[in-house]
Amino acid sequence: MHSFSAIAAMHNTNLSVVAPGIAEALFATAIGLVAAIPSVLAYNKLSTDLARFASRLEAFAAEFSAILSRQSEERV
Repeated sequence: MHSFSAIAAMHNTNLSVVAPGIAEALFATAIGLVAAIPSVLAYNKLSTDLARFASRLEAFAAEFSAILSRQSEERV
């Protein structure tokens, strides 16, 4: 935005007019990437771990249900 304001004020598109705004935008992009990349990695790790845990819980529930079913059949 600063680059566009400078262009409008100076009526000029020299590199010296737009360079500060471009540098500011690149710096903001770099800071955004520094925040985003670790966040995405952490999200993927947590998502994978939770999916594995859910799978293990489902397997346990199925096995436990089968055990209870066998025990109830034996008592009859």
